[in-house]
Amino acid sequence: MSLNDSSDAGGERRDASGHSIGRYAHPFFEPGAAEREFANTRRRITDWSRTLLGPVPSPLRGGRISLNEIIGDEGVREIEELGEIRFHTLGDSGVGHAEEAEQVAEDMATDFKPGAGGLNPAFLLHLGDIVYGPGKGTHYGERFYKPYRRYPGKIIAIAGNHDGEVKSEEDGPSLKDFLANFCTEEPQISPQASGSGIFRQTMTLPGAYWYLDAPFVRIIGLYSNRLENPGYLEGLQADGSDDHSQLQWLETVLQEIAGEQQRKALIIATHHPPYSQSGHSGSTEMHKSITAISDRVGIVPDAFLSGHSHNYQRYTRRRNGRQVPYYVSGTGGTNSQPVQPATGAPADESRTTTYDAALSALGYLFVTVSSTQLKTEFWRLGNDNTTAFDPVIVDLIEHTLR
Repeated sequence: MSLNDSSDAGGERRDASGHSIGRYAHPFFEPGAAEREFANTRRRITDWSRTLLGPVPSPLRGGRISLNEIIGDEGVREIEELGEIRFHTLGDSGVGHAEEAEQVAEDMATDFKPGAGGLNPAFLLHLGDIVYGPGKGTHYGERFYKPYRRYPGKIIAIAGNHDGEVKSEEDGPSLKDFLANFCTEEPQISPQASGSGIFRQTMTLPGAYWYLDAPFVRIIGLYSNRLENPGYLEGLQADGSDDHSQLQWLETVLQEIAGEQQRKALIIATHHPPYSQSGHSGSTEMHKSITAISDRVGIVPDAFLSGHSHNYQRYTRRRNGRQVPYYVSGTGGTNSQPVQPATGAPADESRTTTYDAALSALGYLFVTVSSTQLKTEFWRLGNDNTTAFDPVIVDLIEHTLR
């Protein structure tokens, strides 16, 4: 909500959307919800939220990783020879016994064919909330390794708020178990995998935030911290002082990309979505932080991926003559949340972003990137769903959608 509150004839204070300040505990579905003021103290929800942020561990190796470090030189050559890279993405999977997450994983596994080489997806990018609840370290077997045991590809990830939360003593320090399963110095078999007879090695991502350089695409994965809502790229130091190191790192990486001679699609991924009409509100302040850095560097991402809300949503942001799709795909196995119908209407006060597609369903986003286009298709869970929902092509030359 905006800080520009008003009062009606009866003196009742209202926020920028016209709601009574006292009417809702939290206006989750409103743009800018985090900026709403408390009714009596006039302190913003944002100010209170920041006091609950967790630490953001610094990454190793400058936060950089290349695709050949994940799938090997031969796998990268297959992709280069094909002329495009394909990958899966989804978030919000690791709840309960993860039966639904396993069903989605089984669906994704059908996209792999022996001998297909570069036609096979290069990896699954998990958009966070890999394991919910307390005792995360003891639940990785049931909620991650077991549901993905027949998924043939490597799995890389960003951490979600539930991955960073500390709900029991064994969860601390924040992100401990995410780092132990996705950010080891060398690949190894986790006891949570081997204890169930599952062979899946840990990933060697450099940290909770990272920059992946791959054929045809560059992906920046960011950690939007552990709040249920909203997301921030800042953290808190052990002494309680603000930590802006992730923002500083992001600016450095974007400057590096801006100076590269080879043109590739650029994707930014955060668990908390910049825009959302259901399940959770959009993280307005986080998005402002990213946009401010992008503007200073003079670079606009070609697509933005997020989870957090348990449904599929797509927005189109118009920026500097470009059309940029923003996706919400928290569809990996947690119960779907109802979603407001998409009408193409403006999604924020700027009226430059429209709300263009929505679906309450489990499933996954299939992404294909070449030197000239970025294509996305959302595939709903179930054998009877034989047609992709909301296929979109981003023209990487004209920077328009079709």
